Amino acid sequence: MLKSVNEEQLDALINQKGLFLIDFWAPWCAPCKQFGRIYEQVAEQNPDIDFVKINIEEQPQIADAFQIRSIPHLMIIKEGIAIYSESGSMPESTLKELLQQAQAIDVSEILNKMNQDEG
Repeated sequence: MLKSVNEEQLDALINQKGLFLIDFWAPWCAPCKQFGRIYEQVAEQNPDIDFVKINIEEQPQIADAFQIRSIPHLMIIKEGIAIYSESGSMPESTLKELLQQAQAIDVSEILNKMNQDEG
């Protein structure tokens, strides 16, 4: 499902502990428009996953909070953890493959590793 969100809505998504993607973009960015079409196509093919779009012009505080320095920028969050964060466009096949990999990741392993590193 494709949606635009504000800061409060994004916080709620993160707290839901599911998998979702974020496309950081701006209306003046040509590569963002190109990637946006791909992102929207993949979103339509995966209605059970939230595909979020954040316009950095309208929501600069969110871009700042995530330290977004160039766009387009794709971030994948699973169980409240950013498991992917990369700037640049990509073809549809790469985005689909990335999504499959994200779905397969066991976040509990990451959390265990983080807890071990802290202890």
